Amino acid sequence: MHIYVDADALPTPIKEILFRAAMRLNLGLTLIANKSLAVPASPRISAIRVGQGFDVVDAAIVARVAPGDLVITADIPLAALVIGKDAHALSPRGELYGKDNIQGRLAMRNLLYDLRSSGVVTGGPPPLGNRDKAAFANQLDIFLTAHARD
Repeated sequence: MHIYVDADALPTPIKEILFRAAMRLNLGLTLIANKSLAVPASPRISAIRVGQGFDVVDAAIVARVAPGDLVITADIPLAALVIGKDAHALSPRGELYGKDNIQGRLAMRNLLYDLRSSGVVTGGPPPLGNRDKAAFANQLDIFLTAHARD
């Protein structure tokens, strides 16, 4: 299993949780973004910088992900694509996406997108808080405990 990260807007505390988990469990971790990223010196952790453009990071992740891999992303359409490839997706707020919930999350995302496009102000997510960081760390730990040995 390998962990891929949609790292363009990933909060630093979530990156730090991922770095610690990858080093502790000796897992491959790849952060992909359209900007340069600093990562710890480790043979198992890398960063890939891709070009600018709409969904370039998403395409790079989808091209690399294999069944059983984990993708960290807040991007619901990207989560749907990786789940379609029999991989797993986890949001930075600790929500594990799967075949049982991704279609509902995608429908809600599309509805909110349509509302914003028509001028309705829907607001965005609140800033990442301590509860979100704890939820992410807990869900990541649960997932890795169940899947890291595979």
